Order: sequence, then structure tokens, then C-alpha cells
Amino acid sequence: MFRVGDRVVYPMHGAGTIEGIEQKEVLGKTHRYYVLSLPISDMKVMIPVDNSEEVGLRDVIDATQVDEVLKVLKEDCTPMSTNWNRRYRNNLEKIRSGDIFEVAGVVRNLTARDKEKGLSSGERKMLDTAREILVSELILATDWDREETIQIIDEILA
Repeated sequence: MFRVGDRVVYPMHGAGTIEGIEQKEVLGKTHRYYVLSLPISDMKVMIPVDNSEEVGLRDVIDATQVDEVLKVLKEDCTPMSTNWNRRYRNNLEKIRSGDIFEVAGVVRNLTARDKEKGLSSGERKMLDTAREILVSELILATDWDREETIQIIDEILA
């Protein structure tokens, strides 16, 4: 169970801090919810405590894993399907997994594809989402600010 102040990642939304644990009545039943503040998107999200594991809520990586994430960004691209729909679904599945290493791989691969052939509007949006998720977790795992984090990622992918 997470506590107030814990830094966590909510797949598809990014990293944030648990600001509170509240009880709310929904459809006649009382449930406990984590109140998660996501600074990148300036959102607050309520996640049922009982479903937190199912939705993939997890701790932010620690500082020792940051180098591993950056190493993934530096690696060669992995083969992607030439079929747009299949490629999109595969990348979406990786982002939904909540695994920061998978998200970093999506950012790396889509950035390379953008430079080579360009991206469709759907893949462009996916790349932007994956970058935001990556940036949000790296910020909470390090002492970097947003601009510094983006700069580091951009330099690696250049």
C-alpha cells in the first residue's frame, strides 16, 4: 500500500505524487482512493486503493535505474512492423504496460521513424504522450527540472 507523499507512476498518465487517501461513496459503497497529483499534465487523478495493482500503479524508479533508461534511449532501434495499425497497437501496449524501459524504447523508435519517414498524426500524438510519461518519471527519479530532462533526452536522440 502506498502512503501520502509516495512518488508513483500511473501507466498512460505518467508519474506523480500521492497527495492524499480519501474515502468516497460511489453507488452506495464506500471506497478508498489515492489522490494522485500529476504535475506534467497538471491533473489530479483518483485511483481506487483496491484496484491500484490492477491498473499498474507502481513506485517511480530509483536514481540507479536512470542510467539504464538513458541506455535504452541510446540503443539501436528495434524492428517495427511496416503495418501502421500493427505498429501502433504494439507501441500502445508497451506504453500501457507502465514499464519505463518499454516507454523509453517507444520514444527511441518513434523518434527514429519520425526522422526517417515522418509520423502519422496518431503516431505523433503517441510519441508526445510517451515522451511526457518518460519525462515525468525521470524528473521524479532525479534532481533534474523539466527543461534539463528534455534537453538530455533530445541530446541522446539527436
